Amino acid sequence: MNNFSLVPFAVDSVPPIEIVGNIDRSGHLLAIDYQLLGELDSVAIPSPAAAPSRKFGLWEATCFEFFIGVIGDRNYWEFNLSPSGDWNVFHLDDYRQGLRDETAFTSLPFDVDRFANSLTLKLVVDLSQIISIDRELEVSVTTVIKSTQDDISYWALTHCGEEADFHLRDSFVIKL
Repeated sequence: MNNFSLVPFAVDSVPPIEIVGNIDRSGHLLAIDYQLLGELDSVAIPSPAAAPSRKFGLWEATCFEFFIGVIGDRNYWEFNLSPSGDWNVFHLDDYRQGLRDETAFTSLPFDVDRFANSLTLKLVVDLSQIISIDRELEVSVTTVIKSTQDDISYWALTHCGEEADFHLRDSFVIKL
């Protein structure tokens, strides 16, 4: 199991929160748990959707994300998980090239629990539809936070560029 703690790209206009969690791969299954801790009243958290579905543009609001790639391959996948229950998975051919919905996934159920000072999001996903079990993965864990003041902050394991850019392959630092 790999524990993580995300850091904001810039500290100005960042709500008083922290984002921690863990990620693990067991066979075909990838499990990731996020914990958003702190003053959640300062974070714009989307309300639960009546019927969660695949949506585009989730990163324009508070959204938990992770990116996975196979070591040695240029293509990669982007997973977007909104606290509303809405989701998306994209497949890209190379750095920001060929973005398209990953059609291997027709649903992506995950659990979200909200408490006074914490929000947890847990996902277990079967990767066998897109990646062979014998391939080693490199992963980047990220989150977009929208404050109640409409400020956006970008959180990641590490920031490798001069601007916040979750797609930089150098930031895929967890090996599974």
